[in-house]
Amino acid sequence: MKIVLPGGTGQVGGVLRRALTDAGHEVAVLTRRPVRDGEVRWDGRTLGSWTDTVDGSDVVVNLAGRSVSCRYTDENLRAMMDSRVDSARVVGEAIATARKPPRVWLQMSTATVYAHRFDAPNDEATGTIGGDEPGVPDYWAYSVEIARNWEREQERAATPRTRKVALRSAMVMSPDRGGVFDYMLWLARLGLGGPVAGGAQYVSWIHDRDFVRAVEFLIDRDDIAGAVNLAAPGPLPQLEFMRGLRGAWGMPVGLPATRWMAGIGAFVLRTDTELLLKSRRVVPGRLREAGFTFDHGAWPEAAADLVRRTRRERSRSRRKAAGS
Repeated sequence: MKIVLPGGTGQVGGVLRRALTDAGHEVAVLTRRPVRDGEVRWDGRTLGSWTDTVDGSDVVVNLAGRSVSCRYTDENLRAMMDSRVDSARVVGEAIATARKPPRVWLQMSTATVYAHRFDAPNDEATGTIGGDEPGVPDYWAYSVEIARNWEREQERAATPRTRKVALRSAMVMSPDRGGVFDYMLWLARLGLGGPVAGGAQYVSWIHDRDFVRAVEFLIDRDDIAGAVNLAAPGPLPQLEFMRGLRGAWGMPVGLPATRWMAGIGAFVLRTDTELLLKSRRVVPGRLREAGFTFDHGAWPEAAADLVRRTRRERSRSRRKAAGS
């Protein structure tokens, strides 16, 4: 198959690109700064010659959008909104005008669309969309609005010959440098991987290989359209999540952090506390109903696998550096 990945140069794009290429597919990446073979320039906002890459493709997986790993200033929040909405809109325009449109368009979304809650899990059928929860910062509602507008742009696209799926993805855990797992493992290795603000807030996650398998599953299943949660079936409180990660690495200590300490840490790392404090209790209702099975559905086993791969890759990099 020919698969197009708009915005495919980030962590999740790298995971998909490697796996799909290794599986024998032709993969094209749309990016603002093409530097490698198979990369095509686009600006994420306007139609251009890049649409020839979409025309005649089999699948589009749109991953474009400004990283959420930043301070949630007004400027950055607007950039998050605009980059997601604009890219979804223009991908829809490219598909709508294609002579031979792709048969499926998978549009990245986020599990952040669901409410901050502890009492029950959020699946696609019964989950509560966030935005008006009491007692949370006002700007959290803007993150939900970003997700809703992101999905709405795909829904309104006039692409009758192309099936559309919105991927409400939890955090994708992979050994890649700079990814969310790399950051969490760094905290655990420093002995800082303890409970944050009590640690009761839920962490939803998905192992990178299950993420790839779920994408492949959704490409093949012509009967599935609309929003689909991409999350492991076992979300767990943050203190248990970090305990499992520390256990996989072999770090017995994890110092706790209060809410204000988390704020300081987020400021130093130029990110935001929503990523640490919002309770994302999301489960994969539609995937499991459709018969998808997870190879890495329990966090302790998934963390152990990710740690093994991280150690192997870093050992390989050290040997390569020593040899050069």
